[in-house]
Amino acid sequence: MERGGAMRILVIGGGGREHALCWKLAASPRVKQIYCVPGNPGIADLAECVRLDSSDHEALYQFAAQMAIDLTVVGPELPLVNGIVDYFAARGLKVFGPSQAAAQIEGSKSFAKSLMQKYNIPTANFAVFTNMAAAKDYIRRQGAPIVIKADGLAAGKGVVVAMTENEALAAIDLIMRDRAFGSAGSQVVIEEFMTGEEASLLAFTDGYTVVPMAAAQDHKRIFDNDQGPNTGGMGAYAPAPVVTEAIRERVVREILQPTVDAMRAEGCLYKGCLYAGLMITAEGPKVVEFNARFGDPETQVVLPLLDTDLAAVMEACVDGKLAGLEVKWKKQAAVSVVLAAGGYPGSYQTGHTITGLENAAKMGAIVFHAGTAERGDEIVTNGGRVLAVTAIAADVAAAVRKAYGAIPEIKFEGMQYRKDIGAKAINRK
Repeated sequence: MERGGAMRILVIGGGGREHALCWKLAASPRVKQIYCVPGNPGIADLAECVRLDSSDHEALYQFAAQMAIDLTVVGPELPLVNGIVDYFAARGLKVFGPSQAAAQIEGSKSFAKSLMQKYNIPTANFAVFTNMAAAKDYIRRQGAPIVIKADGLAAGKGVVVAMTENEALAAIDLIMRDRAFGSAGSQVVIEEFMTGEEASLLAFTDGYTVVPMAAAQDHKRIFDNDQGPNTGGMGAYAPAPVVTEAIRERVVREILQPTVDAMRAEGCLYKGCLYAGLMITAEGPKVVEFNARFGDPETQVVLPLLDTDLAAVMEACVDGKLAGLEVKWKKQAAVSVVLAAGGYPGSYQTGHTITGLENAAKMGAIVFHAGTAERGDEIVTNGGRVLAVTAIAADVAAAVRKAYGAIPEIKFEGMQYRKDIGAKAINRK
């Protein structure tokens, strides 16, 4: 697995996002060796997977020190919110990602909303409640549609877009009384319903300079035409034409740069990847939510379009030298389609044999593993979102044809996927 470079990198996480990160880092001439905790069978082709508890900061630090790791890259939000960056940095190790204080931008929705309110960053009007009765009174006064969010981390699932007042009141019971999302629901944020088209714009930042990535569009609902329950994301494409050059400039000027400046002013220097989930409304772009890390499945379409060494970009973010680096993007498009287990996002089975991965790769697709495991010589399903089939081409339509052309090669029992990833971009043209 060793390459010609000098850097030794540790990636934390084991999903599709981390596979995409390892894949892009492996292409860097600067990188010698990649380790991944815990990794997955797809990542194992690029990195040495290490069975450690990704929530045990001391064990991770000991491993990083022992292996002389030059840079640690944190994939998921939980280790960031739990302060892994501070733990490593205090011991002299370089780590890409925000500090615990800065990761509050994802860890607490009320923190993020209050920050936006204070610094006039465009977002939906909102109110915060710890009392169920007061929250319900507010809903009755505001009416529907309305959006209810658990304040804390809920693995991307603690949001209810209520189209009726009864749905909204039931969401309060679900989150605050039944604690469907655990302690994340001890406080709720209730927001006005925004109309428009959603998009994601991720950015690299060193706490001062902001470099936007290619704009992406995720597909949250399980079925075609945005029907059915929300998921962790059923596919994505980039660049998203809803984010025109003019809108992209507005997002940087009115949202991303002011947010990074606001965090610094609040004593929470923000380094790493800042993810802005946006609603492109009639009045312009507004923030739906911030994440403190790369999105999943957005990473699987954004990183293939990056034309600059990812390891160099990450080092510049950590070292506060991003302004001195030119970050380039390919003039192409990428589409990623998630292959999910039957029954997902409800209950689903695991352990089904997956075949045809090599054949899909021969057809020009990049197959990122999300929820897979090894059983003897076989690769089997081990999650709700199992694989992400990604294709790069001249434009979205060509990338759609390439991705969907490769999917029939892959088979596992109960496999389901959306047939319309990228359709919004094609229809817009």
